[in-house]
Amino acid sequence: MTAKEYKSFKGLRKESLRDNMSDIEVALADLGEIATRELAKKHKPKGLEENKKMARLGGHAAKSARDDLEKNLEEKVITSENNLNYKYIDEKEKIENE
Repeated sequence: MTAKEYKSFKGLRKESLRDNMSDIEVALADLGEIATRELAKKHKPKGLEENKKMARLGGHAAKSARDDLEKNLEEKVITSENNLNYKYIDEKEKIENE
């Protein structure tokens, strides 16, 4: 998912996505970012297309770790729950309750 899709999945509006991730979600995001950085150091990509390739490879490392963990846990580790438990009150609902 893109960051925008992930925020929507978690039901966030302006809040920090990372602040609303579980520890496992943060660790997987960090793994993808670190793997991408290390791949870029090693292969020294030039230009946008080569950098995109490094990002895909870094993301693949995180996906492989996620798939393996989910297989062993026998449950999903990416959830729509947000850690800070934001609850939005729609203006229409707020007016009706007053």
